[in-house]
Amino acid sequence: MVDIIRALDWTYVSTIASEGSYGEKGVEAFTQLSKEAGGICIAQSLKVPHNPKMEDYDKIIQQLLETHHSRAVIIFATEEDIRTTELRREKNPLWSNCDEVVLTGVFPKPCSSSSTSAPPPRRRCCRFPFISCRSESVGNWSGTEPFSPFSSVPGFDEYFTALTLENNRRNVWFAEFWEENFDCRLLSASKKEDTSRKCTGQERIGIDSKYEQEGKVQFVIDAVYAMAHALHNMHRDLCPDHPGVCPQMESTDGKTLLKYIRNTSFNGSAGTSVVFNKNGDAPGRYDLFQFQMTNSSTTEYKVVGQWVENLQLRLEDLQWPDGEQEVPISVCSLPCKTGERKKKVKGMPCCWHCELCDGYQYQYDETSCRLCPYNSRPNSNRTACQPIPIIKLEWHSPWAVIPVFLAMLGIIATIFVMATFVRYNDTPIVRASGRELSYVLLTGIFLCYIITFLMIAKPDVAVCAFRRIFLGLGMCISYAALLTKTNRIYRIFEQGKQTVTAPRFISPTSQIAITSSLISVQLLGVLVWFAVDPPNTIIDYDEQKTINPKLARGVLKCDITDLQIICSLGYSILLMVTCTIYAIKTRDVPEDFNEAKPIGFTMYTTCIVWLAFIPIFFGTAQSAEKLYIQTTTLTISMNLSASVALGMLYMPKVYIIIFHPEMNVQKRKRSFKAVVTAATMSSRLSQKPSERPNGEAKTELCENPAADPMSQATKKTYVSYNNLRI
Repeated sequence: MVDIIRALDWTYVSTIASEGSYGEKGVEAFTQLSKEAGGICIAQSLKVPHNPKMEDYDKIIQQLLETHHSRAVIIFATEEDIRTTELRREKNPLWSNCDEVVLTGVFPKPCSSSSTSAPPPRRRCCRFPFISCRSESVGNWSGTEPFSPFSSVPGFDEYFTALTLENNRRNVWFAEFWEENFDCRLLSASKKEDTSRKCTGQERIGIDSKYEQEGKVQFVIDAVYAMAHALHNMHRDLCPDHPGVCPQMESTDGKTLLKYIRNTSFNGSAGTSVVFNKNGDAPGRYDLFQFQMTNSSTTEYKVVGQWVENLQLRLEDLQWPDGEQEVPISVCSLPCKTGERKKKVKGMPCCWHCELCDGYQYQYDETSCRLCPYNSRPNSNRTACQPIPIIKLEWHSPWAVIPVFLAMLGIIATIFVMATFVRYNDTPIVRASGRELSYVLLTGIFLCYIITFLMIAKPDVAVCAFRRIFLGLGMCISYAALLTKTNRIYRIFEQGKQTVTAPRFISPTSQIAITSSLISVQLLGVLVWFAVDPPNTIIDYDEQKTINPKLARGVLKCDITDLQIICSLGYSILLMVTCTIYAIKTRDVPEDFNEAKPIGFTMYTTCIVWLAFIPIFFGTAQSAEKLYIQTTTLTISMNLSASVALGMLYMPKVYIIIFHPEMNVQKRKRSFKAVVTAATMSSRLSQKPSERPNGEAKTELCENPAADPMSQATKKTYVSYNNLRI
């Protein structure tokens, strides 16, 4: 029975037993063997009590319905209990309308003693295929009932139907059988009181009454022969050459007789060998039958397999409800899908809950999930781990197209400005703008555009090294040159308020030296950075490690942190802020006198750009799009800074040089003394009236030359010097 259950892949079954030794011992043995075999769980063990009522059967049917996963039911019960259970099942309202039943009842009854007597199924959708067994052995000696269908013993029918009251006087129960079989009364000591018809003695078995060979005949015959062979062997051993029972046999006990019985072997009445094992059980030899529907819409038992020490079951010969080809399922829990682990139900090894291995876990075995390595993610069915795809900022990405486009325009514009300045290198406007610092500033602007391509290029050691060098170098060169310019303007006009002596370090050579010293600080910091932390590439798996593993990506990038980027730009930002301060201080210098105001506008705009950059850069540090947003923000900010400087400082000059060459002419040269005097006069005229020493100073200045050390000629010099550009 256990082999049949396992062959059908049933792991969750219910049992029904008639109260008593047969039913209870049978279920107990089945349960024990199921545990030993493993993989079979008992959903519930139900019992039919002695003298059951109809309510008892209804309760059993209801309990079977409640455990709907257990579709297989093993029955150890009497013929009457099986028949009544089947009838009550068909009358159950839950079974009257099969469309409302969640499960299709499959109640196989392997090796039940009364399988043949159960009525055939009536409803197609509620069909119950039965599996029964035909025993070809004596069975054990514990009172287990034989199995049916059975094989008839040849010659027994002729012998039994020939028995009469005259030739069978030795059987003291034969007269009682005669009365019951023919429904009559014998004159002598009759025990039958429910009929008045008298037996004539001429009745014949099988003619005057129905006759069918009892299924237990072969087992009774073999049992008698087993006892006879055991006594014969005992007599041969204990009483050799002694007729009859010798004293040694008279003194033997039951254990000795049992030993001889278990050692007996002979050919039984069915033509098969009868032997017993050490437990007193006969080896099982069974034909397996299924009650099936034939092509002619009739029912019959069909042999579907055998069991001789092991099972041979022909699954293709089995019939199932609704013409299904697959074996019905009777399991507590369906197998888990791939990527799911089994969470066992306590006390029920055949029952479990399926839990998905979520997140970055994969199914390690049936009962556990494990986390993938940090650089891996589970595959589509979560049975193993696979490497996380590696990405970088691609040239065709929208995040890269815009910065590259701006950088290319800026590079073209910068080259155009530089070419124009080189072409018109000796013209007044080029010389007046400070040729040396202009070329330095244009070089810084060019590098600011170039860094865009380094930030988008595929990271490797060389690219990462150039990123460290040029990330802050372009801005440093630009703002170092602008700072030198604004500082020179500031020193000239501040010192002119106090003395006519020219400030130190205002020559072109000095300006280049100051600018170079400022740039060298940036380069020194980069060298220290190289020494402490050599450039390298890394794959960042945390940046885009999303909740959904399918979207996880590893980011190939240079080993540069956000803090290191800010530190690299920090010195340039410091130069920018300092330059802005000087631009503010020189804002009152006459408009046509110098480049202070264009530089001021450039720095104000640049500060706004970088003030917007910082919150965007750090605000997206936890974003899955961090790589794209930060790179794009940084490159666009640098492009805008360079474009502002290029547009405000050089585009007006290029416009005059190309489109208005008549304005690019030499002005009157004045001495530094005249320049200082003009600066002093500008400062005094810009004072508030209340701060002027003589009230309405401007009026007095014209009417009373003695009130101010500045002569009328000097005033004329200031007026004429307004057109001079430094």
